[in-house]
Amino acid sequence: MKKQISFAITALLVLVATAAFSQNGALAKKAELEKSNIKFYGNVWEVAINEGKIDILNTAYTEDAVLHTVPETKGKANCVAYYTNYVTGFSNRQFIVKEMLASGNKITKHWQFKGKHTGNFFGIPATNKDVDLIGCTIATIVNGKITEEQDFFDNLGFLQQLGLMPK
Repeated sequence: MKKQISFAITALLVLVATAAFSQNGALAKKAELEKSNIKFYGNVWEVAINEGKIDILNTAYTEDAVLHTVPETKGKANCVAYYTNYVTGFSNRQFIVKEMLASGNKITKHWQFKGKHTGNFFGIPATNKDVDLIGCTIATIVNGKITEEQDFFDNLGFLQQLGLMPK
């Protein structure tokens, strides 16, 4: 009887230890994925906006990526065209990532964008006005590619900074 109890306790301890190690492994994999996604996502915007090398977006987005903008932008080519407006529309661009947080395949990026409106921006001719925006983006990254993004920032304030709306 004592051997059976001892065996049951040993088996239970092995089971608990196995579950703990398995949980630690899953948590480590999740943490590594989150770290990798943050590194990837931060690099994409450093290269695309600050360096003006917008072609990186051709490899960063999935073919069916969606930007939740007004109007909604669907497809890699349209996503690339959307952000090209920022590169061609603004000189002295600074895209500053204030903070990035990850949870699984979701990234939240707190950012600041500064620049001088010296080129065509979504059909708006240059105003030569400086802009300074603060915003937040929620993105989904699957298999190392951006599948979805939604930006949140003060659009009215942006238009006012461009001199297109009264303050």
